[in-house]
Amino acid sequence: MQRPPIPVRPAAADERGVTATVLARAFIDDPAMAWLFRDAGTRSERLRRFFGLITRVDGDPSLWTLALDGGRPAAAAMWRPPGAWATPTSAMLRLLPAMIHAFGLSLPRALALQNRLEAHHPAAPHWYLQFVGCEPAAQGKGLGGAAIRDRLAMCDAQRLPAALETATPGNLGLYQALGFAITDTFAIDDRLTFWTMWRDPR
Repeated sequence: MQRPPIPVRPAAADERGVTATVLARAFIDDPAMAWLFRDAGTRSERLRRFFGLITRVDGDPSLWTLALDGGRPAAAAMWRPPGAWATPTSAMLRLLPAMIHAFGLSLPRALALQNRLEAHHPAAPHWYLQFVGCEPAAQGKGLGGAAIRDRLAMCDAQRLPAALETATPGNLGLYQALGFAITDTFAIDDRLTFWTMWRDPR
């Protein structure tokens, strides 16, 4: 029997906290976040602060996609539009106290990681899938893929490509099934490797 379609919708203006909570739970075992926040005992709280900060930096929640499980958001995809994939220096300076609160002693490592990611980021105009994740209890139901496909349909309608980076080898197959191809691979150190992926519009 065919599954019913997964409900997907844009985030509402008052769902910054909801989006941050979903992503903080989703990324608890992510290789990049484990590399960044190395103390497993404090990682959950650090992730909550980190994604709270990200949802403040990214000003338009309507660009984020939420997939629902039992009527509540359980997966989220945060997108940035063409020409806006990089965080402006002015925003980083304005939010420096919040960054220190979120990262603590990991801040220099976080800034170095951001610089490496930006150095490998494609320059051509595209939609940027900055973060996507599903709460652990809801994984395996296709919610993350549904959250991504909703925006990809718009990319196709606009004839615009999409890009992402991932440090999770197990996610490569999902992204490839959605039309992304690996365009670059680079190591941060012997513990962390990233794959850059690109999808042309269909």
